[in-house]
Order: sequence, then C-alpha cells, then structure tokens
Amino acid sequence: MNKKLAATLSGGAVLVLTLSGCSSDDNSDKVNDWAKKVCDQVQPQLQKIANANAAIQQQTADNSKPADVQKTDSAAFQQISQAYKALGAAVDSAGPPPVDGGETTQKEAVKELDASSAAYANLQKKVDALETKDQAKFADGLKGIADELNKISTSGDEALKKLQSGEVGTAMAKQKGCQKPTASAPPKAGTAPSGATSPSASPSKKS
Repeated sequence: MNKKLAATLSGGAVLVLTLSGCSSDDNSDKVNDWAKKVCDQVQPQLQKIANANAAIQQQTADNSKPADVQKTDSAAFQQISQAYKALGAAVDSAGPPPVDGGETTQKEAVKELDASSAAYANLQKKVDALETKDQAKFADGLKGIADELNKISTSGDEALKKLQSGEVGTAMAKQKGCQKPTASAPPKAGTAPSGATSPSASPSKKS
C-alpha cells in the first residue's frame, strides 16, 4: 500500500516554482534579477522535497514493517511541510515581481505554498496516529492518507499552474535554482527530517 503513497507523492509534489505576469522588454533585467533572488532560496527546499519523495519510494517493499513505513513517511511529510513553508517565505521576502499585477500574484503564491505546508503537516499527524500493530488496519489507514495526498497534490498543482505563464515564469524556469533536483542518495528509513541535501545530488533540466 505504501507503493500507492509513493506514486502519489512523487507524481504530485510541485517541484518547479514559476510566477506569471506581463512585462515590457525594458523591464526584463529587473524580472531576471527578481527570479534569481527567489530561485537561489528555492533550490535547497526543492532538494528537501526530492529527498523526501525518494525516502518514501525507498520504503515501498511488500515486506516493509508498518512501524518502519510510518517512521519514514512521517519524517518525509514533516520535511515536505517545512520545505513548502520555506518556499512561501522565499517568495514573500523577495517582494512583488516587477510586472503588472505582481503583488496579487505574489500573495496568491505565498498563500498556496503556506496551505500546502499546513496540509502536509496534517498528513504527518495522521500517519503518526496509524495503528502499526495490525497490518491490515495500517494498510487501510495508509490508503486513506494516499487518497487525501492525491487531493492535496491535485489542488496545489492547479493553483500553481495558473502562475506558470508570463515573463516572470520564463525567467524563473531559466534559473538553476528553480529546476527540478534529483535525489541520487535518498535518506534511509528512520533518518531524522533534517532536510540535509545529498552532496551528490545535481539539478536536472525542467522537463
């Protein structure tokens, strides 16, 4: 059952952050500067999300013990929650992007990222509350969490996709910091959710 959770999480987590807006050509340097300011702060958080995804995927064997799955998933959800909170803070601290409607766009992005952080924190509490001594009950509980995760991921994707257009989005997509990272050395089950990035992990180009 954790395989469904892993598939949902890896498919749903937002790993590229872009914002929309209309901008004139003479404002492109300001747009690029704003994008760099945000993306430099974004990359470590995207790496945390990638590592958390990898940790859950690693703990998907049929013979995995419920207690081990619970520990891994709880740590991963906490790490993702913290990452989304930091992403929201990064967009907030950068100020409005220098485009028409930039302030509204910024506020909506921060609101969505904070909501995602709260949602993953809630999932962590639900995982921690699962009964691990009864494998059947644990599997049922995990299924419910996977279903809820799918809803969170879908709604979050839809909200952020509205922001993925315009010159600001293009500028951010060019920044290495906003491109999807690869967790080449995922943390083992039970690793504390410190969010440390793998030294061997390297960013990959946006698909």
